[in-house]
Amino acid sequence: MGEAYIVSAMRTAGGRRGGRLSGWHPVDLAGTLIDGLVDSTGVAPDAVDDVILGCVGQVGEQAVNVARNAVLASSLPEAVPGTSVDRQCGSSQQALHFAAQAVMSGCQDVVVAGGVESMTRVPMGAPLTLAKQADMGLYMSPAIRTRYPATELFSQFEGAEMVAEKYGLERYALDEFALDSHRRAAQAAEAGAFEDEILPVSVLDPETGGQCMHAVDEGIRFDATRQAIAGVSPLAENGRISAATASQICDGASGVLVVNENGLRRLGVTPMARVHHMSVIGHDPVIMLEAPLPATERALARTDLSVDDIDLFEVNEAFAPIPLAWLAATGADPQRMNVHGGAIALGHPLGATGTRLMTTLVHGLHRHGGRYGLQTMCEGGGMANVTIVERL
Repeated sequence: MGEAYIVSAMRTAGGRRGGRLSGWHPVDLAGTLIDGLVDSTGVAPDAVDDVILGCVGQVGEQAVNVARNAVLASSLPEAVPGTSVDRQCGSSQQALHFAAQAVMSGCQDVVVAGGVESMTRVPMGAPLTLAKQADMGLYMSPAIRTRYPATELFSQFEGAEMVAEKYGLERYALDEFALDSHRRAAQAAEAGAFEDEILPVSVLDPETGGQCMHAVDEGIRFDATRQAIAGVSPLAENGRISAATASQICDGASGVLVVNENGLRRLGVTPMARVHHMSVIGHDPVIMLEAPLPATERALARTDLSVDDIDLFEVNEAFAPIPLAWLAATGADPQRMNVHGGAIALGHPLGATGTRLMTTLVHGLHRHGGRYGLQTMCEGGGMANVTIVERL
């Protein structure tokens, strides 16, 4: 098997629901991101063999193969195909895995992997809403109900509460973690840590009515306080999790350009990182969000790496209990995890978050001089991907 290299990684700055990116059709946003990846490397558009995009809400403006439509909205020629992936929150991380597998096998040399989600224009849960009047239990077939008779509904919110209870994470700890996420993201933004990874896009300025460039994550609360976070009501009665300790609904796109050795020679590009390991596991769909813990353990065992060998970690902040439980289980240094903040501050544009995390991780390794980075995230249905990259 050959190697897979990341030669470009970028993302849009996150947009709040109804915010600065809400005027962008998700197909056009993804197409613009694809053009950014190609332009940043000087790669000829017709050199791209495939485009693989993650997207969770594949309905409405994100329906009918959003990846192919993004190709048609980009500068890539019609001959470039595209396919869409749904592994829930890990969709674009899985897109990266598929792209890496394609170039490692030699079947393709140059592949765009990424994701897009406009949670303003295609609200979370829209496919189920359209299917049967917002019956969120619709996907639980008779066979699934037989296998899990005690479960009324697979719920990420309930799963997050289960994780908090299992690992003894009280409301105060969750609030503190959320505050830290905003502080880290604010510090990173103010220090210019995101400048190399963010692709600015033109948006309507609500104050002037003219066009301006969107280049700062809209969800960061630069003035976040412990008191304000603590004052947000829990999502469930007597619950520990609030909207302030959950990831923000977000619009955005992200992507990486993946090549093999032949692609490096053909294109004359310099790699940013090498894909060192890829894996994915299934886990308990009831607690659902605990899967990154055993997934990380297995990934490290398979690579003969210890948690201390990893310089930076990106663990998706779907809910504050998940990265906190992950820290407790792995013994990782919290100062190496989500060093530039996470989805609680930066937003979680579902299908785009996987390569958003990878983009931040790869640029972070270069910024901080680290060698290995590990990314993992919890996914609906009780799954988790793990990707380990080596900075080059």
